[in-house]
Amino acid sequence: MTDDAEAGLVARAQAGDTRAFAALVRQHQERVFRFILRLSGRREDAMDLTQETFMKAYQALPAWQPQAQFRTWLLRIAHNTTLDLLRRQQRVTFVPYAELAADEQDPALPDPAPQPDELLAGRQGIALLERALNELPIEHREILLLRELEDLSYTEIASTLDIAEGTVKSRLARARSAVLASYQRHAGET
Repeated sequence: MTDDAEAGLVARAQAGDTRAFAALVRQHQERVFRFILRLSGRREDAMDLTQETFMKAYQALPAWQPQAQFRTWLLRIAHNTTLDLLRRQQRVTFVPYAELAADEQDPALPDPAPQPDELLAGRQGIALLERALNELPIEHREILLLRELEDLSYTEIASTLDIAEGTVKSRLARARSAVLASYQRHAGET
């Protein structure tokens, strides 16, 4: 969907058109769900938090000013809603990619290899990466998720997390360095 088409849907939804809002939900629900699932680590929580995110967005939509893209605004609501839950539960985990159902896995990620030994090595590498990601503070993990998996720009991440663009860049650099060091440590590499 083009930015203009989305802006038209947002304007109609702001005016009370529930069909337009439903179209926005359909367009963004998978991305929001995946983001929340990777932050919360629990499918049940992600389903509830996705619904809560869209309820909050619907309630706040009439007053929303389009200073940022609609998707970054939604991801900001998802981010805040998820962090509220994690703070209440005092837990932060990462969902292992291998545990996602086939329909939830990002189809853009290729199969690591067709050979069983290569597939096993790929799974072990993913497990090491997940372990390394689990060791990151939530601030660094979410930066990596937003940049590397959601493919948001630095400006969009800054808007989503309500931080300065320079902070995004420095956290991303520290997160990449920390996850690489942790991965190498767990893999026994130097």
